[in-house]
Order: sequence, then C-alpha cells, then structure tokens
Amino acid sequence: MKEKRSFKDIIFRAILYLWGLTIVFPLGWVLFESFKSNPEFFADIWAMPEKLHFENYLHAWEEYNFDQAFLNTLYYVGGSLVLGLFFTTLNAYALTRIHFKGRKLIWGLIMLSLFLPGINAIVPQYVVMRDLDLTNSLTGLIVLSGLGETVFYLLILSGFMKAIPKEVEESSFLDGASHWQVFWKIIVPLSMPGIVTVAIFKFIDFYNAFLSPFILLSDPSKYTIGVQMYQANKLMEYSADWVTLFAGIIIAMVPSVAIFIFFQKWIIKGATFGSIKG
Repeated sequence: MKEKRSFKDIIFRAILYLWGLTIVFPLGWVLFESFKSNPEFFADIWAMPEKLHFENYLHAWEEYNFDQAFLNTLYYVGGSLVLGLFFTTLNAYALTRIHFKGRKLIWGLIMLSLFLPGINAIVPQYVVMRDLDLTNSLTGLIVLSGLGETVFYLLILSGFMKAIPKEVEESSFLDGASHWQVFWKIIVPLSMPGIVTVAIFKFIDFYNAFLSPFILLSDPSKYTIGVQMYQANKLMEYSADWVTLFAGIIIAMVPSVAIFIFFQKWIIKGATFGSIKG
C-alpha cells in the first residue's frame, strides 16, 4: 500500500520540480537553438527550425579549435586527477589513521579554510607560479591543481577511512608492515568506493575549471575547454554567429554531463556513506 503524501510533501516536491526546471530549461533552450540557422534564430527564438542544422556542430568544432582544446583538457584533467587524488588519499589517511601531536590543530586549520573565499588565493598562487616559471604551462597548471586540497573531498575520504576497523591495521603492524604498506595494500583497497566518488567529483571540478587556467595560460594553443569557450563567447562582440556558439556549449558540456549521469548513483551513495560512517 502506497504511503499517502501530506500537503507539505506535495508543496516540497513542487518546489523541487520548479527548481529543477530553472536548471533544465535554459540547457534545453540552448540545445534547441543550436539546431537553427542564424536567420531563424534572429527571426523568432521560439519558432521551430525548418530543418535541423547539424552542421552547426561541425562548424563549432572547427571554429573553436575543439580538437586541441580537448587534448589540452585531457592532459590537464588526467594529470591533476592522478596527482590530486593521490595526495587527497594520503592526507586523509594521515589525518584519520595516524595519531600525532598537532593533528587536531591541523584539522582545525583545514576546517577554518572553509570560511576563506578561494579567490583570495589567486594572487599568491600566481606570484608563486610566476617565480617558479610555471605560468603558461599545462604542466604547471597540473602541479597547482593537483597539490591544491579541497576540504570537501578530504571529508568524504576521511569518512570512509574512519569506518575501517583499527584491528586491521594493528594486525598488519604486528606482522611487520610499515605505514606505507598498510596505506597502499589495506587502506586504499578498502576505501576504493570513497576514492572513486572523490575521483568523479574531481574530474567534474577540473574539467569545468576556468579561473586558474584563464589567469595562468596565455598561449591560445594551450587553452583548456573552459577558457576556449570563454574566448568563443568573446567573439560574439564582433560577430553574431550565436547558433554556432550554442552548438559549442553543448559540445563542451557533453563529457561532464555524461560522467555525472553515468556515475550519479555512485556519487550519491558514496558521499552519503562517507558522511554517515564518518
């Protein structure tokens, strides 16, 4: 027998549906307009196109140099993901499974960083990268993004690692295992659901990154997809090829949207499990 919904539940669901509509509708509109010709777009933005102009996507791919931008993004996201995921996992292990003086102080400072807007670090980061001669370099961008820690990811992994029984470690230490062996052969495999969850979040975060690549990269041949789409938008100041821009937006969205949809259940399950167990 189905549970009868209360009036409050109905109102709450209606609000959620309306909120979701405000997100889905603009994306659907951009997709709809991307299949029009420019004359059709300027004539009536709500009218149906006479035919679907799939050539807009080919034009966008060539016009905005997506082949190079995707290669740059693949290198940047891949390198940052491997480096960042390793250090996030290592940091979570050190802060949750190893007892040492000052651990609570470090956790307090990490939590305090939640109150600091990330944009405040842009100038110091740029100065450091400039002094290390790592500006205008995708490798330098990988170093910056990979070594930068995010409290949210650290908390997710900490929740998973705290749930692992201490007896597992203690028996390994009695057998002569080192901290590194315990971390790599025991903690990492047992925390794999949390690691995968964090990896998905990091992928979406790095793929959609804009500010750091925009500030640090000056060579157009090294632009990531986020910066490339910004430059495409700037071109609209001198032209009116909006349907091509809309097609480019859809192309740029496909990887992150596909990853999120494919791993949606894993993300929700992993994040919820980590928070409950932690």
